[in-house]
Amino acid sequence: MPIKIPRNLPAYDILQNEGVMVMSSQLAEKQDIRPLQIILLNLMPEKIKTETQFARLIGATPLQIEFTLLRVSSHISKNTSKEHLENFYKTFNDIRNQKYDGLIITGAPIEHLPFEEVDYWGELKTILEWAQKSVHSVFGVCWGAMAMLYYFYKIEKIILKKKALGLFRHRNRNTISHFLRGFSDDLIVPVSRWTEISANDIACHKNLEILLDSNEVGPCLIDDREKNFLFLLNHLEYDSNTLNEEYLRDKDAEKDFQVPRNYFPNDNPQLDPINRWRSHAHLLYGNWINEIYQTTPFDIEKIGLK
Repeated sequence: MPIKIPRNLPAYDILQNEGVMVMSSQLAEKQDIRPLQIILLNLMPEKIKTETQFARLIGATPLQIEFTLLRVSSHISKNTSKEHLENFYKTFNDIRNQKYDGLIITGAPIEHLPFEEVDYWGELKTILEWAQKSVHSVFGVCWGAMAMLYYFYKIEKIILKKKALGLFRHRNRNTISHFLRGFSDDLIVPVSRWTEISANDIACHKNLEILLDSNEVGPCLIDDREKNFLFLLNHLEYDSNTLNEEYLRDKDAEKDFQVPRNYFPNDNPQLDPINRWRSHAHLLYGNWINEIYQTTPFDIEKIGLK
C-alpha cells in the first residue's frame, strides 16, 4: 500500500521516481480501508529534505499511510519558504482536537541550548502532553528524542567535547524486540550530534530499555513499552549524502570541522560515500508502522481511552 501525501508536495515526485508507492488524496478516497494517521513534527531547518527522508521510510511499508506535516508556530523558519509552510504544514491549533496513530518528532540543530531556552519549548511541551492522550505511539529522533527523555524522565543531555560525526558500529541488545525484527546483531548507524544520553541515567528508569547502543557513542535506540514511546538518538533516516553536506557546510563556514568517521571510502572526502544503513532504516520504520498497525484501535477516537 502507498503513502498518501499531497500531489504537489516536492516529496511526491521524488519518491515516485525512486519507486516508492505514493497516492494522491483522490485515489486514496476510493479505497475502503482506514489508513494509518501518521504526523511528522518537523523541527529541522531544511524541511523539504527532512519531510522527504521520513516519507520515504514511512511510504515503504505495505500499509496505506496518511502523512500529515506539523510545524511549531512559535518559531519562524528561515530555510523554508512561507508558501511551502502554509501549503503543506499544519499548526498545533489545527490538529489539537484530532487523534493520530503515530507521531514522529525530528531532531533540531539547537543542542547547545538548554531545553528551557528554546523559543518553542513551551509549545513542544503542550504537544507532548497532548500526544499522551491523542497519539497511539510517539517516535522521537535525535534532539526530539532527547527532549522527550528530558520532559518525561528528567534525563539531562550531556555536552560532548567533540562532535560525534560519522558512521558508527552499534550492537543489537534485544533480538526479539518487535522493533528490531530482521536486524543484524550489529549494524552501522549515521551519527551527528554534540550531545549524548548516559546509559546509567536510562538504567534508573525501569520502563526504559536500550535496544541499540555503541561503545563509542553510547545509547542509540531506547524503548518505553508502557508509554508506547520510541527514542532514536541517531539518524537512520539520513540520505547517502547528508553527512557530506554537513561536512561541506562546516568546512565552508570555517568552523572546527572534521571529516565524518568511516563515511567516505578510505576516509577520503574526494570519494563518494557508500550507504551502509539504508536497509536497517527501512526495517526500523517498517517495524514501527507494523507495531502500530497491530496495536492501534480500529476506531481512531478510542486512542488514549483506558
